[in-house]
Amino acid sequence: MCTFKEGDQCAPQILHVEPNKTYRIRLSSTTALASLNLAVQGHKLVVVEADGNYITPFTTDDIDIYSGESYSVLLTTDQDPSQNYYISVGVRGRKPNTTRALTILNYVTAPASKLPSSPPPVTPRWDDFERSKNFSKKIFSAMGSPSPPKKYRKRLILLNTQNLIDGYTKWAINNVSLVTPATPYLGSVKYNLKLGFNRKSPPRSYRMDYDIMNPPPFPNTTTGNGIYVFPFNVTVDVIIQNANVLKGIVSEIHPWHLHGHDFWVLGYGDGKFKPGIDEKTYNLKNPPLRNTAILYPYGWTAIRFVTDNPGVWFFHCHIEPHLHMGMGVVFAEGLNRIGKVPDEALGCGLTKQFLMNRNRN
Repeated sequence: MCTFKEGDQCAPQILHVEPNKTYRIRLSSTTALASLNLAVQGHKLVVVEADGNYITPFTTDDIDIYSGESYSVLLTTDQDPSQNYYISVGVRGRKPNTTRALTILNYVTAPASKLPSSPPPVTPRWDDFERSKNFSKKIFSAMGSPSPPKKYRKRLILLNTQNLIDGYTKWAINNVSLVTPATPYLGSVKYNLKLGFNRKSPPRSYRMDYDIMNPPPFPNTTTGNGIYVFPFNVTVDVIIQNANVLKGIVSEIHPWHLHGHDFWVLGYGDGKFKPGIDEKTYNLKNPPLRNTAILYPYGWTAIRFVTDNPGVWFFHCHIEPHLHMGMGVVFAEGLNRIGKVPDEALGCGLTKQFLMNRNRN
């Protein structure tokens, strides 16, 4: 049992509530590695918003929050007001090395120092991915939300693999491990600095005979910094395909996050995506608008977005080490519509020299 002094910065933040009220709690995961699960002892949670967009409300006992995701839940204080209740946060998606984090939901009619009368909620098993999938599949857009375009104009199928470069473990997309250049992409495209990055587009798909259920037969990969360029205001589908890691029979979970956009999550599937077949399972009626989508082990996730925000945008795994190890791609769109870019955003690489030369003239 830990003992804290008044005002101790390490003390848990107690959530004080009044009986018989409904509170909106905003949740966001800023973790760099693990995913989290939150539960409030004795209370149901009604999920009403995901990544800043309202969804069709549904009730749950607990909620998984992957890195980069955010939610709003409604909590009604309808339990015994003479008691306090545990708020429990545990690790999901990765085998935990720590115990649950705990704090107190304090009904103001009870002393804040009073501990709950029963044990805290038990976090679901870290590798119970079916539970996580079932949660994701309960999320639908709220009535009146924008509907996705019925058809795409451009499509990418991105294979997510673990590979080697010079003996070091990396991640790759369609066998290219992303290494960002010293020169900001936005400066390179705005000022047409052709040496800022490789102008050849990365592969838009992968060999469909690749075995996603086993380690890669040829583990070595290469680095790259090319980008996918799209016209302005076209509909793009991206299918992210998961696969086995380098060793053993294991496939990890990845939360994929897109900058500069919300996208529609059209669907999830197990195994390898089958073009011409799996599109028939898409939800085009009420798919949720998100900016982060989960890629489950040995499965695929399909998203759709419109290139209506001129600029250069990262699409990457939100697990920070995975991004630094190459798990990401870059989208550029509407390049002829990019407005003025502040010099302060471009002060490195070739754009630094470009700006210095320009300011001398």
